[in-house]
Amino acid sequence: MPVTTEKRAKGSSEDRLFVPVDKNKAELNVLVRPSVGFWKDAWQRLLKNKLAVSGLVVIIALTIMAIIGPMLTPYSYSDQTLSNQNMGPSREHWFGTDNLGRDMFTRTWYGARISLFIGFAAALIEFFVGVIYGGVSGYKGGRTDNVMMRIIDILYGLPYLLVVILLMVIMGPGLFTIIVALTLTGWIGMARIVRGQVLQLKTNEYVLASKVLGADTSRIIRKHLLPNTMGPVIVSMTLTVPGAIFAEAFLSFLGLGVSAPVASWGSMANDALGVLNTGYWWRLFFPAFFISLTMLAFNVFGDGLRDALDPKLRR
Repeated sequence: MPVTTEKRAKGSSEDRLFVPVDKNKAELNVLVRPSVGFWKDAWQRLLKNKLAVSGLVVIIALTIMAIIGPMLTPYSYSDQTLSNQNMGPSREHWFGTDNLGRDMFTRTWYGARISLFIGFAAALIEFFVGVIYGGVSGYKGGRTDNVMMRIIDILYGLPYLLVVILLMVIMGPGLFTIIVALTLTGWIGMARIVRGQVLQLKTNEYVLASKVLGADTSRIIRKHLLPNTMGPVIVSMTLTVPGAIFAEAFLSFLGLGVSAPVASWGSMANDALGVLNTGYWWRLFFPAFFISLTMLAFNVFGDGLRDALDPKLRR
């Protein structure tokens, strides 16, 4: 059957559109877009969030000043010079002095050491306890999960301030007692987050494949489940630190914190409360300012980190 002119023209146009490619293996292996890993992509998205980066810069600056700040002046945090009582900020005393003539600049940055140490220590302890407890509870499920969750409910129902006061009476006031008091029930939130993540992840195919290949429970939790829960866990840690710092300041403000002459931001605010109406504004301003600045920096950094680690926002 002879091919018509219309069909011949149509066939020639299709031949021009569908031309076989050159099967060059070197060209086939070239990627149009370079592969970007999850953590690298999260870091790049975090850097685009100017507010979160600003919070990270403030956190790093506060940490550095907590280390080197007390070394920048010739005064010690406990040196008392009664002739220099309640002096305002000056070239000699940058943040002024308190009612015992102690340099407020030195005490402020020494207090930053105590407050930041308590915040980071509480976050790390809550991380390890909460991740292990929540991971085991979520993976085991069933009766084990039910019993472990009832224990959490009991601990959650304990009055926080009553527990702290009892610990202070039994163990005595001090830095170690504050950390124990903050972490005694503080890991509950972390455990619940990890448990919820593990309950979702343990039904995935790669977990079933690991079971079939003979992997034990500890290896499955350590190698497969926990790494996939690190996003929410890291965000929770960044929000735990300011909470612990504020809790320490609150306890020190009530007189349940570190003992004198050791300084923390909360104890300095407590000392300044009695002279608030006398015009010595610097005694309350500097510790309160750095407590607020630290909490704001951690919160904006945690919000930015949460957005950066959210897989739904990944392009």
